Amino acid sequence: MEEPLYLHIPSCGELWYRQKIMQDPDTMSYNKGYDLDFDGYDKATGCIAFPEQEWTDWYAWFIGQEPRRFYAYIVRESDGEFIGEVNVHRNEDAGWYEMGIVLEAKYRGKGYAVDALRLLLEHAFEKMDADAVHNDFEAERSAAVQTHLSAGFTKYRQENGIIELLITREQYFRLKG
Repeated sequence: MEEPLYLHIPSCGELWYRQKIMQDPDTMSYNKGYDLDFDGYDKATGCIAFPEQEWTDWYAWFIGQEPRRFYAYIVRESDGEFIGEVNVHRNEDAGWYEMGIVLEAKYRGKGYAVDALRLLLEHAFEKMDADAVHNDFEAERSAAVQTHLSAGFTKYRQENGIIELLITREQYFRLKG
């Protein structure tokens, strides 16, 4: 039986959890070895530094900025445990929202990802009036591909080892019934 989840917009003081997962090599292992242009990115581990002195500026940029962007923790309803994070942000050039989801490593493979992604899509389409939500990543990440397909995304394009997945507003509401 899957445990119910909900999304929680963290307070600035709760960003300790984001710092924790961004600095966990097991959680961030999907990120390692790539040439990413992030301040504080460690190519060897995939981790991204998120020092406390950056929290206030990051918070002001991401939180309370709907409909341009949205960020929340994924929370297990039974005990209030933070298990990961989700976000969407408007891509003005493409006319859709880009999204991200990170489940803490110890919670992967336990049936949370699809439900968390559905909660994010519900927020994007029902509260932010998104026209479409897009994600792209390495096609070899089969679990991530399957999670997105199970949540209603369709394959948009694939080239150079990168798969792009998309779900439109129409597709979301058709699936929701």
